Amino acid sequence: MEWAGSDEESFKLLEASPPSDAESPLDRIDDDIEQTALEAIALTHLGHFQEADNKLRNADLLCSENASLVCGGVISAHGLLYLSRGRLEQARETYLKTLKFARFQNDKLLEATAMMNLGTVLSNQEHHDEALSMYKSSFDAAVNAGAGDLAQAALSNEGWQYYSLGNSEKAIELYADAEKRAASLGDRDSVVQSLTLEALIYAGMREYAAAERSDLDAIMLAKEIHRTDRIVNASEDVAQVYVEEGRPREADYHAAEAESLARLTDDRPDILYCHMLQGEAAALRHDWPRADSLLHEVAAAPESQTRMRWTAQHTLATMYEAQGQPAAAEQSYKAALALVEGARADLKQELSQLTFLTNAARIYDDYIHFLVAQGRSDEALEAADWSRARTLQQGLGLISADASLKPPPLRAKEIARKTNATLLFYWMGERQSYLWAVTPEKTALATLPAKSEIVTRIERYRRTLLALKDPLRANGGQGDKDGRELYQMLVAPAASAIAKDRPVVLFTDGEMSQINFETLLAGSPAPHYWIEDATVSSAPSIRLLASKSATASAAHGKLLLLGDSISADPALPRLPMAELEVNKVQAKFSPADEAVFSGARATPLTYISSKPEQFSYIHFVAHGSASSTDPLESAVILSRDNAGEDSYKLYARDILRHPISARLVTISACNSSGAKSYTGEGIVGLSWAFLRAGAHNTIGALWEVSDASTPELMDHLYSGLHRNEPPAAALREAKLSLLHSGGNFSRPFYWAPFQLYSGR
Repeated sequence: MEWAGSDEESFKLLEASPPSDAESPLDRIDDDIEQTALEAIALTHLGHFQEADNKLRNADLLCSENASLVCGGVISAHGLLYLSRGRLEQARETYLKTLKFARFQNDKLLEATAMMNLGTVLSNQEHHDEALSMYKSSFDAAVNAGAGDLAQAALSNEGWQYYSLGNSEKAIELYADAEKRAASLGDRDSVVQSLTLEALIYAGMREYAAAERSDLDAIMLAKEIHRTDRIVNASEDVAQVYVEEGRPREADYHAAEAESLARLTDDRPDILYCHMLQGEAAALRHDWPRADSLLHEVAAAPESQTRMRWTAQHTLATMYEAQGQPAAAEQSYKAALALVEGARADLKQELSQLTFLTNAARIYDDYIHFLVAQGRSDEALEAADWSRARTLQQGLGLISADASLKPPPLRAKEIARKTNATLLFYWMGERQSYLWAVTPEKTALATLPAKSEIVTRIERYRRTLLALKDPLRANGGQGDKDGRELYQMLVAPAASAIAKDRPVVLFTDGEMSQINFETLLAGSPAPHYWIEDATVSSAPSIRLLASKSATASAAHGKLLLLGDSISADPALPRLPMAELEVNKVQAKFSPADEAVFSGARATPLTYISSKPEQFSYIHFVAHGSASSTDPLESAVILSRDNAGEDSYKLYARDILRHPISARLVTISACNSSGAKSYTGEGIVGLSWAFLRAGAHNTIGALWEVSDASTPELMDHLYSGLHRNEPPAAALREAKLSLLHSGGNFSRPFYWAPFQLYSGR
């Protein structure tokens, strides 16, 4: 009953139960201890903390006089009481004692419960990736113990951690699994949690009507099962929805209801969260004195969670900006961003770091808009670039994990001069987007439409290209229109900065990373693809490009080639033209300078054991898989090793563990660039993983690649490299050879998926 959230019914049943009829006195004592602990848990869930404390004192007395196996449940109940009262450090110490007790007694169920409870404490302390690890361990232990209810709860909490880390897709995946499990168990409390999580995800997607419905349903059900803590959480969440919708009256109502319940248990963090919501509502009403008082209280209170403090500072910044107080606004913006960056620096797991800056996207967007409005466009560019590729730069040792919020000077024009390139840096904003065009001579800023307008056209144009259409010959169709409008929107504003003999490096933002700019349609003197005018490559950030080593330009070097593997997955059959591509690439190098592994020898273990750090060129001819929920699960599909079921997959996470310094890594595989763009990091997949491992340049595919056309393209690519052309120029010439071929391969689908990314 308690696992199903029926605490009131559970407590009544326990109170009405007759005394234990166990024959052994020790068994009767065990029964009394267990019953008392269960009563304390029910009372805690119902918010009757003093009564719960009295029950546990009685249980402690029994445990002090009897060495009972069930006393682990009493320790755990103490932890729940501390947690419910907001005493996180005491709760953590108590749950660690529970875990130690469970392992000593080999109590698998208690061990799984203790790990889940520790995860909850870590989550409340905002150690989200550590909490995630604890929930995963709890889930595994619960499954092994056959505890379906506990496994479901661990899954739901896992989903919340992914959401907190900015990975909504993974949260949705886990939430769907948890919801099915909760429904099959008849677990009303977990249904409340699922509804609340569902509402948060809807709110993150800005589907506020759906979020409101889920939260209100959660409040109603939580009231039925008398779970005060769940009522508080759902009321706070729906108040936040109303703040986002600009409905201060409704936000105030639900925040006040949550605060009144939180005061019954003296839950200081929840009280402060309600004050934050009330402060945001006051700012919406332009009640500046009330908003200022409430938000400063939240920002200064040591009990406030970090997320609450940065939200309070962000709201203060926008409030001061609206009042025409730029100095105060800037101070609050910087305080908010310092809190975000500090929280990110505390994360240990790479995936957590990748997704975390999603939480700060709106703060950075508002701050950059503020700087531009102040006429400080160079500072805005510095701030925008500082938000990019942080995980990548940190992994390469270019910045420290605890790097100061104040970045070193960018000196963008010097970097353009060093690379002899025009730098086009994009920022997509909710209200306004921006393009900085940087040349060795000057930096110019252009304003672009809002993100929603740009993304709509990008998604539509991408569908046109994937449908094997040729926009250049569309005769005024939608694809032709989108290609021309995207060029006018994204490239034409920088036309005066683009010189014929100077390559262009793009620093794209968000969904821009999913399209190849070379396919955009320039209109003068006659319509043509932009690739005809410029050598284009991409880079994650200007600072990362500045670190690019001059030694990476040498054309000579050794080749490591793996391909034409034997399929271990029926869904991924052997590539018919893979052998031809292997032969064409291999022919460009002397036997003394190449290590070629094909067929059964092309395995992940072969790549790792071949000492990839010694090669200047690394080339894969294989299938690829891309994950949108966990980009480090993206993989090159090779032949099976003898090491296990998935031994034919060279995962992105394994690539990271083996440093390289290759001039160029080419992943001739479908979707090898990645399946999703992450805030501040761009598109993350196999190409990103090889850059993170130390490659100077990578070539990856934005979509499915043609097995028929790719060998020809790669043949031209390596011919160019052999002539000592830079990788970007060699790739462009290879693409132009297909574009000018006059057959089907002239369509962008065949030549445009391959993108060059520049790293260090």
